[in-house]
Amino acid sequence: MNTKNVFSTNYLPPIIYFRQLIMANDNLIDVNEYFVKQTYRNRCVIFGADGKLDLIVPILKRNSKQLVKDVKISNADNWKKNHWKSIEAAYRSSPYFEYYEDSFYPFYHQKNDTFLSDFNLELINTVCQALKITNTIQLSQQYIKPSNDIMDFRTAISPKNKSLNEIEQQTYIQVFSDKWGFQKNLSIIDLLFNEGPNALDYLKRLP
Repeated sequence: MNTKNVFSTNYLPPIIYFRQLIMANDNLIDVNEYFVKQTYRNRCVIFGADGKLDLIVPILKRNSKQLVKDVKISNADNWKKNHWKSIEAAYRSSPYFEYYEDSFYPFYHQKNDTFLSDFNLELINTVCQALKITNTIQLSQQYIKPSNDIMDFRTAISPKNKSLNEIEQQTYIQVFSDKWGFQKNLSIIDLLFNEGPNALDYLKRLP
């Protein structure tokens, strides 16, 4: 039986997301589930001079429930400019920021995606290219019901699920770890900018 991983769409997902992604050749992102607030679907966590920092993509709000694929990004303020400033302030002095900077810069200065799922997927694909991850990632055509043939991470990979976050135990050098100590399971860009080409080997070593 060919087991597939099923994920929610995530904005610059946490490290554990990519650890699970490389465990299966076939990965599905369910864009036909309902959008859930206060999740990684439209936020990520980076590590700056003042500790952990949430970066949240603003969305156009509707009164009724909406499918993830229908969620639109709100560009009413300068959130992209603010996100990039925060990312740059956090990682400009990291070993590999300049190496990957040109891959991420356009998302915050040139691209103008309407839908959150499109924006997230483009970023995930960019990270996969940087990490040289070749595992297949596809978007769902319909809502994926839980079953025994899938590994379902839609609810598991969540800011509220502390047990899954604890899986990531190995340390690596972070820019501000001398001040705040090592911070676990941050956005994948924390690992990428600090570890560069070694990031994929790090993911493979995780339990």
